[in-house]
Amino acid sequence: MRHWDEMAPLCDSLLAKIREQIERTEHLLALVPADAPVEALAAHLHDCMAGFCAVLAAVEPERLAHFQGLRTSAVTAAAYRKHIAEGFALLSDADLGKSIPTVFVPAGETVLTLMLGNLEHLINHKHQLFTYLKEMGVPVGTPDLYCLRGD
Repeated sequence: MRHWDEMAPLCDSLLAKIREQIERTEHLLALVPADAPVEALAAHLHDCMAGFCAVLAAVEPERLAHFQGLRTSAVTAAAYRKHIAEGFALLSDADLGKSIPTVFVPAGETVLTLMLGNLEHLINHKHQLFTYLKEMGVPVGTPDLYCLRGD
């Protein structure tokens, strides 16, 4: 685990963006009408969040072995946020450059590439949910999709 005075500005920035996207996803999910058939998309959005945990567990397999239990249980977005924060607390900026073997690239990809791929996946499906909400007549706009800075 990082010592309290150890700087990791890249990890901290990446974690902040992941948190922001999860928060906006949760916000959009809360706007879904009770009778809307979006259970499959909601479940997949949680799978997207699980992707971050899978990368973190691959970086720290011993210290994050308990992340394996996330695959077999129903996990809320809040629980994923907690686990993601726990995993990021173990990362240094140098760890972002480490190569991790994957199912798709056995030779490995960097932790940063894997995290950005998972972030892209989450954002794409978050936007899918946003589009569904608009089609259902739910009054959503840019502030529902993004955290606007400077307001």
